[in-house]
Amino acid sequence: MAQTQGFLFERIGAAAAAFTNWIMARALSRIVTHGSLDITTSNGRLLSFGDASGERVHVRFADLAAQWAFLIDADMRLGELYMDRRFLVEHGSLYDFLAMMLREAQNARHPLVARLIDGARTRLRTFRHRNLPTRSKANVAHHYDLDGRLYELFLDTDRQYSCAYFESPDQSLDGAQLAKKRHLAAKLQVAPGNSVLDIGCGWGGLALHMAGHARGGHVLGITLSEEQHAYAMKRTAQRGESSAAVEFALQDYRSLTGRFDRIVSVGMFEHVGLASYRAFFEKCAELLEDDGVMVLHTIGCSATPGFTTPWLDKYIFPGGYIPALSEIIPEIEEAGLFVTDIEVLRLHYAWTLAEWRRRFMARWDEAAALYDERFCLMWEYYLASAEAAFRYEDLVVFQIQLTKRNDTLPVTRDYIGAHEKAAARRLEADLEGTVEGKADHVLIG
Repeated sequence: MAQTQGFLFERIGAAAAAFTNWIMARALSRIVTHGSLDITTSNGRLLSFGDASGERVHVRFADLAAQWAFLIDADMRLGELYMDRRFLVEHGSLYDFLAMMLREAQNARHPLVARLIDGARTRLRTFRHRNLPTRSKANVAHHYDLDGRLYELFLDTDRQYSCAYFESPDQSLDGAQLAKKRHLAAKLQVAPGNSVLDIGCGWGGLALHMAGHARGGHVLGITLSEEQHAYAMKRTAQRGESSAAVEFALQDYRSLTGRFDRIVSVGMFEHVGLASYRAFFEKCAELLEDDGVMVLHTIGCSATPGFTTPWLDKYIFPGGYIPALSEIIPEIEEAGLFVTDIEVLRLHYAWTLAEWRRRFMARWDEAAALYDERFCLMWEYYLASAEAAFRYEDLVVFQIQLTKRNDTLPVTRDYIGAHEKAAARRLEADLEGTVEGKADHVLIG
């Protein structure tokens, strides 16, 4: 009897595996039509997809449940499977696989189950992102209060943890991050004596850069991350900056008072929460002087509104949301602000992430010593999936310039390039050791 039952269970298992393989073959054959993808299923069968062009990518599923998890909800489960080593890359890299899937999926219709799940997540996006102050601080701590040594492994020397601005594809990461700071200062038209607010100041690099343009003024950087705040304060002390020039506060933007000539926010708006957009822009309008300028730098979606990838929401950026432009502009208008310029940065973040990923992979052992192997797998999946998304999906970066009056800024965009060139000349003068350059380096470099 036991033998018969064992034989029966074996036959059922074999049939289940064969059916799962058939479903996978049918689903992926509609998606992957170019490239070379091999998949070894849990029962050892090899499935091949594509036209055999390009570099071969070979992946393997460790068990049958892993295959079903991938088929039903890859947005959530693929990252978990990779972290748990139930989805393994045998040839090529994780990025190669993700890039192929996203590139090929551009022209393919998603399966019905995936479309239903995506639709439900899109409809629920407002309710999932009500980031009240207490929740906002907890969400920020989840990611930004990690051991600071982790970020030193892959960021530039200024710890800019946002999209760089590549003036050429081969520019160094440090050069591109400096170019980003110059680009923002040019759009803000920061001038000596200005008061500047940096909402979500990170580790302080941008605020310190702005202080160079606002000589004689005051820059306030605010963050909810205790680690970032401590680091920014330490940097200020090391540079000998007085609190009259640069100040950092552990503070929520909603509690701010006063008025500022310039407001900048880089990489923070993604954490505001869709339900809080109106409150954010109303607060910015309250804080901005009547002749002031604001620039918002945020990841955005160039297509219609969607939802936050659930794996990213759970493991990397809880409470985060990437908005479509159609979700941002109405809230700006309701707050009484004018949109004076919008620039869409395409591929810049893909190049930034590629460099972050390269650096992280090269220092894997050091990251594992800080945390563990599973953490490193999680971080690799985060960097690789984000890079692939910025290359092949609808993710971009919006830089939105705002004022309260339509005559605050020049009516052509020439002033942006002129301001950048002037800042670059001052830095070049410093590198040549001139007296003028020494003064500017402390403030602008």
